[in-house]
Order: sequence, then C-alpha cells, then structure tokens
Amino acid sequence: MSLHSRLLVAGLLSAGSALAFAHVALPPGPAVAGSAYEAVFRVGHACKDARATTALTVRLPRGFALQEVPAHAGWTSTIDRSGDGTVRWTADRADQALPGEQKGAFVLRGQLPAEAGTLYFKVLQTCDVGSADWSQVPSSGSAGAPGEQLAFPAARLQVVAPGTAPVAASEAWVRAAAPGQGVTGGFMKLAAGVPLRLVGVSTPAAGVAEVHEMKMEGDVMKMRPIAALDLPAHQSVELKPGGFHVMLMDLKQPLAAGQQVPLTLTFEDAQGAKSTLQVQAPVMQAPAVGAHAPAHRH
Repeated sequence: MSLHSRLLVAGLLSAGSALAFAHVALPPGPAVAGSAYEAVFRVGHACKDARATTALTVRLPRGFALQEVPAHAGWTSTIDRSGDGTVRWTADRADQALPGEQKGAFVLRGQLPAEAGTLYFKVLQTCDVGSADWSQVPSSGSAGAPGEQLAFPAARLQVVAPGTAPVAASEAWVRAAAPGQGVTGGFMKLAAGVPLRLVGVSTPAAGVAEVHEMKMEGDVMKMRPIAALDLPAHQSVELKPGGFHVMLMDLKQPLAAGQQVPLTLTFEDAQGAKSTLQVQAPVMQAPAVGAHAPAHRH
C-alpha cells in the first residue's frame, strides 16, 4: 500500500475522526473526471446480529476502469472483469475477519470516466450471520427527492469536470440581515477530494467578501481575516458561527429569510492552480443551539 493510502486509512480509522461509519462508504470529497482515483471503502460495523464481517464485494460502476487492488493483510482478493466488473475480499480465516466493533478500510484503484456525474459503487457486505447489500441509490439517480432517506445507500462518488474545484459544499446558509445592517456571515461545510486551500470568496450581494477566523486570545474573542483556509483531502471542514466563516460586508441590500445568496469560492492547489465552485446559500435566521441548517449539496 502506498504512503498516501496508509496515511488516508490511518486518518479514516483514527478514534478522533469526524467521519461517520454508519455504512460502507467512500471518504468525502469529489474527484476529477478522467483522473486516477483511489477508492477507500470504509466499513464501520458488522451486519445486523453479526459479530464480524467476513467478505466484501464491490460492484464497479459503468465507466470506472479498474487498475489495481492492493493486498489486504489476512484477506484474499478476487477480481471478476465480466460486465462492469466486481472486486471481492474474503477473510482467509475466521480470526482474520473484521470484528463488528472495529472499523476497516479496503482499497482499490482505477481510472474515472471522462464525463462528470455521480458514480455509485454497490457493496455487498457478508458477515458470519447474514449480509447487508449497500446498493440503494436515490430515486433520481443523483440527488433524490428532498428528505429522501435510504436504509442501505450505495457508496457515492461525485465526479466533477476538469477545471472545476473538486470540493463538495453542504449545509450552506447566510445569516439574515435587516435594513441598515451592512455586515453578515456565511456558513457551510466543505470537503475536498485533494488537498486545497480556500483563497477567496465573492458575491454580488456584498461589496467585500472575505474568509474570517474567530478565536479566543486570552479572555477576548477576536476576529480577523485570513489569506487562506486549508482543506485537507477527504475531511469535512466546517465554516460556522464562532469559528471560520465567510464575512460579507458592504451589503447591497437587506437579506431576508428565504432569499438565496450566490457565492463564488476560489480554491488553490499545491501547484498554485486555481479553481472555483458556485454555491447557492439560502438566507435564514440563526438556527437554535443544537439545530442544523438545511442541507444544500453541490
């Protein structure tokens, strides 16, 4: 396994990871069409009433070209290239199976299709008792009906066009601003598919838009603009009240709940190449403590 793979898997399996292991899933963050992609399937628990996961079978989506399946210690991998192809890992012995209380990660590598879109990897999880078929996709095939909940969702990968920032934005919102109020804040969660930095924000709703940080210095809460916000690959970074956020100043007009504020986010990669992402953020009053803003995916 490559150093990148080991570091990614270690981060995914760390006790302090913010990622949820509710099902078999891929790490957060999009990938660029036509690029090489390392799929890390996270397994968070055994099947219902089971003690261990004994096998994992991934059905490859159409357009994904399998290139390599790195060795997984204690497990044997089998590749079937008929149709769109499948990859199956099977524990060599009962004591090599993945215990239900432990988290695991299984890796394969391939080439993404040249077209942007959404890929669904359907995964059959086999356990010492029963199995779980993580194969459900949203009713529309990409986003689904509002509020749609899937009991056994397939692992989802957003594929973006070259030149588009490989970043997913969710739960975006802007705080409502009354007449005469010239300043407000914007908030969201960002997940990048590769290491990036958020280096700029613009919007027609404000004369000035900046990324700000709020933090305690001694006994005083201070806010300051920052030149860039680091987005580690496959990790969710939250812009929220009291922390990192988008500061909108010199507002052009009042912002009432129910309106939409277009935001253009600019990112920079390690080579200095820039890309952008368009986000439509609904205007709303500040949520009550413990409440969540409505999800807004891009």
